[in-house]
Amino acid sequence: MSFVGEGIDLAPALQATGTLYTSLPIPVREGAVFAGWYASARDAADLTVEARLNGADMVTCDERERTLHGAWVSPERHAAEDARIPILMYHQFTPRPEGEDHWLRGNYAYIGDFDDHMAYIATSGFYLPTWDELSAFIDGEILLPSRSVIVTDDDADQTWFDLAVPVIDAHEVLATSFMVTAWRQDPPPSPYVLRRSHTHDMHRAGENGDGRIVNEGVDVIAADMTTSADILGAAEVMAYPFGHHNETAKQGLRDAGFEMARTIEHGYVTVGTDKLALPTIRIDYGMGLDALIARIG
Repeated sequence: MSFVGEGIDLAPALQATGTLYTSLPIPVREGAVFAGWYASARDAADLTVEARLNGADMVTCDERERTLHGAWVSPERHAAEDARIPILMYHQFTPRPEGEDHWLRGNYAYIGDFDDHMAYIATSGFYLPTWDELSAFIDGEILLPSRSVIVTDDDADQTWFDLAVPVIDAHEVLATSFMVTAWRQDPPPSPYVLRRSHTHDMHRAGENGDGRIVNEGVDVIAADMTTSADILGAAEVMAYPFGHHNETAKQGLRDAGFEMARTIEHGYVTVGTDKLALPTIRIDYGMGLDALIARIG
């Protein structure tokens, strides 16, 4: 894979066909904001979202080599985009249109609604940022289209594997599964699913009834998160159990090498958002396609 564009001087990199692009560089240039990699120079000049390539896309190559074209925009153009990135948060799933009938009813998205959601995202021109792109976006170093969205699931419940992952595969939508690695350590169920941490063993109450992650010291938190990262093979982003977090939790994450963490607080990611307190858009039972559109456009 070769990289070309104004001011871009990067060595070629190997990518494997049939897998998602990995570790595509995000160059930095004074006085400009990177606007992504594209299939052609024309697409780069036009900032064609459909032709922008990243870690949500499968590598295809007929001749064993390919060139990606980088684009830049001015800081003023970047500010005018005024992107607000929603991180969708799902939990469990149900095949019953009437929903479940227990106290966690609200957590169970009807799988028909989820299918509608993913179909809409896949066919309506949405860009699917990777976590490293979101980090660079927060730092003001990369342009993300205003129609961008990140899909996540908490807990890696069995209904995620049985019901939701086939939908993810069918629509080829990049999704992140936040796993509690003391509960399960399943391999990635799909090339479109990233496994990331929901802690190793902190998804339970501590002494004061709040989550363990706000009851333990920095060293204990860092050790737990290091264990989880070693199992999953990644330490870039995690989701706080129950959404509980404080400054001690943040420091534990930093010490374990984590850069970002998602809360359960409602909101959208913008330039300058606290990377260790990313807001989210919670999806509950009964939220059909209209409800999703109202939240992500």
